[in-house]
Amino acid sequence: MIAPSQRLRRFWRHRLAVIGLAIMATVAGLALAAERIAPRSPTAQQVLLRLRPPGFKDPRSGRVAWLGTDHLGRDILSRIIYGSRVSLVVSLPTVALSALIGMTLGLLAGYYGGLIDVFVMRSVDLQLAFPFILLALSIVALMGPSLRNIVIVFVITTWPVYARTTRGVVLALRAQDFVQAARSLGAGDRRILWRHVAPGVVSPLTVLASFEVARMIILEAALGFLGLGVPPPTPTWGSMLADGRDYLRDAWWIALFPGLAIMLTAAGSNFLGDGLRDMLDPTLRNVEGA
Repeated sequence: MIAPSQRLRRFWRHRLAVIGLAIMATVAGLALAAERIAPRSPTAQQVLLRLRPPGFKDPRSGRVAWLGTDHLGRDILSRIIYGSRVSLVVSLPTVALSALIGMTLGLLAGYYGGLIDVFVMRSVDLQLAFPFILLALSIVALMGPSLRNIVIVFVITTWPVYARTTRGVVLALRAQDFVQAARSLGAGDRRILWRHVAPGVVSPLTVLASFEVARMIILEAALGFLGLGVPPPTPTWGSMLADGRDYLRDAWWIALFPGLAIMLTAAGSNFLGDGLRDMLDPTLRNVEGA
């Protein structure tokens, strides 16, 4: 058993994990303090200042467009800051709800087996048989693009990953000596399942969730790029990429900076997941980072 202090030391020695934590903390801070940090309204249009390059200073107001303006004169930096809200609001609740549903069904399937296991795993197989992005596009197209519908779609399409992972862990844990000892002492199935088995599932699901956050951010951007994400005028990183695709030669900054925001945030979540895996996995030793 690894002490919590030793786990923390292993995490802080993992340099990429620390970088990932800093990136995710920065994105979360930008999302929470968007009104105070953003230099302009993300939806304010100034057609006379359209397609201005990074660092442009408005001679009338003296304001600097640090990342330039888009084809409608909107400040790109402000839109990126506000767009971080959408990415986090979609990814974090989606991962939390998917993990809760998948963990519950995986626990029941792995522990009880029988018809419950057959029903859950066949549902997982059926869900995974469809390409994720195609299924998401179909559901969003039917339900309509909105923040709530995107979260619902992602929850529906991602819970099988958690259910399958949980079931595999439970199958290994239910044969362990501590479970047999609890049963011999008269503990009921409910107590054994939630008191002794479920805690062993938390660590692998935590690591999986950190990687899934990155995937949800990328998928939300993909839907926004295709016009099936959060509808305008709400700024999203995917819709900003779509706006900039027609101006790649003359105004490259419109697409470049939101693309960098997606890349850095997804990388930060993956780096953090690597650190959590190395911290929580007792089989790994002498983790020094990369």
